[in-house]
Amino acid sequence: MSFWIIFKLIGSLALLMYGMKSMSESLQKMAGSQLRHVLQKMTTNRLTGMLTGTFVTAAVQSSTATTVMTVSFVNAGLLSLAQAISVVMGANIGTTLTAWIMSAGFSFNITDFVYPTFFIAIILCYTKKQKSLGDFLFGIAFMFLGLGTLRQTGIDMHLSENQAVLHFFSLFNPESFLTTLIFLLIGSIMTMGVQSSAAIMAITMILCSSGVLPIYQGIALVMGENIGTTVTSNIVALTANTPARRAALAHMFFNLFGVLWVLCLFHPFVDMVCGFVGYDETMTKSAPDFLANASKLSFVLAAFHTSFNVANTGILIWFIPQIEKLVCKIIKPKKTDEEEDFRLHFISSGFLETPELSVLEAQKETMNFARRIHRMFGFVMQLIEIKDGTQFVKLFSRIEKYENIADSMEIEIAKYLDNVSNAHLSPETKGKIRAMLREISEIESIGDSCYNLARTINHKHNGDEDFTEQQYRHIRHMFDLTNEALAQMNALIADPHTTDVNVTFNLENEINNFRDQLKNQNITDINNRYYDYQTGVYYMDIINECEKLGDYVVNVVEARTNTKERKE
Repeated sequence: MSFWIIFKLIGSLALLMYGMKSMSESLQKMAGSQLRHVLQKMTTNRLTGMLTGTFVTAAVQSSTATTVMTVSFVNAGLLSLAQAISVVMGANIGTTLTAWIMSAGFSFNITDFVYPTFFIAIILCYTKKQKSLGDFLFGIAFMFLGLGTLRQTGIDMHLSENQAVLHFFSLFNPESFLTTLIFLLIGSIMTMGVQSSAAIMAITMILCSSGVLPIYQGIALVMGENIGTTVTSNIVALTANTPARRAALAHMFFNLFGVLWVLCLFHPFVDMVCGFVGYDETMTKSAPDFLANASKLSFVLAAFHTSFNVANTGILIWFIPQIEKLVCKIIKPKKTDEEEDFRLHFISSGFLETPELSVLEAQKETMNFARRIHRMFGFVMQLIEIKDGTQFVKLFSRIEKYENIADSMEIEIAKYLDNVSNAHLSPETKGKIRAMLREISEIESIGDSCYNLARTINHKHNGDEDFTEQQYRHIRHMFDLTNEALAQMNALIADPHTTDVNVTFNLENEINNFRDQLKNQNITDINNRYYDYQTGVYYMDIINECEKLGDYVVNVVEARTNTKERKE
């Protein structure tokens, strides 16, 4: 076998993988928000969840994309783990459409349709409104070009006449259960190595269609691909949070269970699938209809892939509550308080495949960032009421830790968004990234203000003088206004459509007016010697810092709602 043919094989596989990736990303750009809406709204029960996972995955040609969206909704509390499991089951069925597309590509010369598609795609790519559609057609064209080249490469390799290849496969007894296990393991390892079950499926179709690999070993490879994909996702999920790891484990359990029961009925199940397609597994090479029979092998593999996942879903969909209990029992939440450690909850999961989905995860992380900062301000409100020295030091140290966490979160989210922005994005997504970069900068500034408040309170605590009761009343009122502004900000980040932006602006005006009132009164009170000058400085530092914090809140709200920037 010449090096040219080997490179041609590798290159055609690369074309196939790139085409599928490009097609999936383009579809998500065109319908990303709608797909997320469908996933969120159409999973009311296990059956609708399964159907939703099937249709969404068939549409975007990526079970990983469906899984990413599903896990993100579980993390955000929009979907239960049980609903997520039903969607993942549906995704397993939807992804089998890929095998049918590939089997069609192996049955006739599909490259005849490729070049007109390239021509249409390049025209659309130069139109602003239809650019994503052009990218989608490019993805389809590259995928079909890869399939056609693979088909021709398989023919040029003359595998059925290659004695070394024939000798290797003759070492395995097709009827042996051990042979089935060996090829199942090979399929799993190859899928984990290549990181693409579609590529391994294409290689399997070449080997089976050329007649060198018996159908039973080919199907064992397909079963191994199902395991390999779940092992990869579980390895990635080791660094993710608890819901993500549970969803990945449920996916692995689903496929492992299917492989186990199919192994018990292996030959009868395969024979049944062959009967559906009309393939005669007993026909020898000397039979006159051998070539026509062999041409059906790619359809046999696709039919098995679909039958396997449909049958497995039909069995396990009734046991989703039990699967949920099992994965929850195996993967228990960490006993440590995750809020006390710097750890990104969403964008560190490693599941991300496409920029559009990456932006969704970054939005979830920004929401988490804002909630954490709001909690930090709650600690400041507690700090000013504490008189006990030990408790004061403990809470002040906690606030310091949160300030360091805020700095780290801003840097990590910004780096992540910067990496995402290097990809090919729609104008709408680019706008979202710009807005999020501003949001995280302003949220981090809120964290700085919280820390400045804590430091001022600490200086006052270590001094000899205390605030008067009237000063405490004013500080508490200012804290309440600021806390309400933060609550409004978090509500708006979570759902901009149901939150009134004017409430935030009204609160800012109220904070500004109250600050001006207290500033004038503070000068009068110092002159009247109600408290000394240093106490007045601490007092106004707290009031002014709250007013600055309110300005940062307004900046976050403006970034999220794309309203015109207000002048301070």
